[in-house]
Amino acid sequence: MTDKKEDMEKEESEKIESKKQKEQEQNEEIETLSEEKEEGESAKKSGFFGKKDKKSKSSITDDLKQEIENLKADNAEWQDKFLRLYSEFDNYRKRTQKEKLDVIQNAAESIITNLLPVLDDMERAVKYGENPDADINSIKEGEMLIFQKLNNLLRQKGLKIIETTNVQFDTDFHEAIATIPTDNEEDKGKIVEEIEKGYMLNDKVIRFSKVVIYQ
Repeated sequence: MTDKKEDMEKEESEKIESKKQKEQEQNEEIETLSEEKEEGESAKKSGFFGKKDKKSKSSITDDLKQEIENLKADNAEWQDKFLRLYSEFDNYRKRTQKEKLDVIQNAAESIITNLLPVLDDMERAVKYGENPDADINSIKEGEMLIFQKLNNLLRQKGLKIIETTNVQFDTDFHEAIATIPTDNEEDKGKIVEEIEKGYMLNDKVIRFSKVVIYQ
């Protein structure tokens, strides 16, 4: 009776042990399958992102190439515009220089043309003065007429005489070549005598009046 009971207990223990072993094997198989599944998913993800990275790098390279081409095109366009602008400016500079030179030459030509009649009068006066029978008064009158004609012509061209009569000495218009001492304070700085006339052309001093002043 006792032996039978022990046999039953032993058999029951073996069943329990066998059941535990099967459960352990099942758990290990489940863990193995789970790991394989995770590795597979990881590999898929890795492959997906790898392709994505390659595609992204390729896209960036294409964008950079396109940007470089655009910059080259812009550079060529600006260089062409610069060359055109420089050429136009150089032509403008040459044209204005020529125009200035023409103005100066034409101005000189105009003045000389207007002086020719005065030169003719002077030539006739010289020939008349060489005549032994020439009248002195006529010579003087002719000289005065020529002087007035020349003076009027120069005035028309903008020439003005700088005033020195009853005016104070002014360094903007006068040049003092000598001084005369005076004790009168009111006379100091006044012009005593004009040695050489001064002239202005269109309000610009072209020659200072040379004067003597009180000091």
